Amino acid sequence: MSSRKGQRDAARVVRQQLARERRRRRTIWVSAAAVVVLIIAGVIGWSVWSSQRSDSFTTPPGANDAGTGIVTGGGPVTVDVYEDFLCPVCKQFEQASGATLEQLVAENKAKVVYHPVAFLNRFSTTEYSTRSSAASGCAAAGGKFREYAKALFDKQPPEGSAGLTDDELISIGTGVGLDQGSFGGCVKDQTYRTWTEHVTDQASRDTVTGTPTILINGKPVEDRSPEGLTAAVAAAGK
Repeated sequence: MSSRKGQRDAARVVRQQLARERRRRRTIWVSAAAVVVLIIAGVIGWSVWSSQRSDSFTTPPGANDAGTGIVTGGGPVTVDVYEDFLCPVCKQFEQASGATLEQLVAENKAKVVYHPVAFLNRFSTTEYSTRSSAASGCAAAGGKFREYAKALFDKQPPEGSAGLTDDELISIGTGVGLDQGSFGGCVKDQTYRTWTEHVTDQASRDTVTGTPTILINGKPVEDRSPEGLTAAVAAAGK
C-alpha cells in the first residue's frame, strides 16, 4: 500500500515538474515573440521616420537635381563645397579661396555646388547652423545665395554662442539686396529647414564628416589654396 502511494506521489511530482517546464517554455516563447514584435515595429517606425525626413523637404530655386546643394556655373568640372556657416575654418576657406571658385565659374571651367550643412548645431544654443543654412535657402530663392553666404561668414558668430538672431539674419539679407518682406518671411517661417535637414543627412550618408570638405569630380581635395584648387580643376578638366 505504501509502495503504491509512493509511486503516485512520485508521478505527481513528475507531472508538476513537467507542467512547470511547459509554463517556463511558454513564458520564454511569449517574451521572445514580444521582443521580435517590438524590434519589427521599431524598424518599421525608423524606416517611416527616415523616409519622411529624407523625402519631405522644400528645395530652393537653384538647387541641383538631388536637392543637396545650390549650383553656380556650368563648367565641365564639378566642385562640391560642404560648409557650415558656424565653422571657423569654412570662413577661412571662403576668405582665402572663395574668389578663386567664382573666377573658375566665370571662366566656365567649373560648376560649383555649395552644400550648406548643419553639422555644428551642438556648438550653439539656438541651432544656428540649421537656421543660417535655412536662411541661405531663402537667399537662393531671392537669387543671392553667394552674396548672402559671404556676408554670413563675414559676420560669423563665435562657436558656443547663441548665434545671430533671425532678425540679424534678415538684416544681413537686406544688406545684400534681398527683399525684406519675402526674404524675412521665409526666414521667420523656416521655409527651408527641411531642406537643410536633407542636405545634412545626405552629406552624412555620403561620408562627409567635417567642414569644409571640397570634392572635385567626386574626389577629395587636400590643397584648398587658390593655387591648389586651380590646379586640381585644370587636371580634372583634361
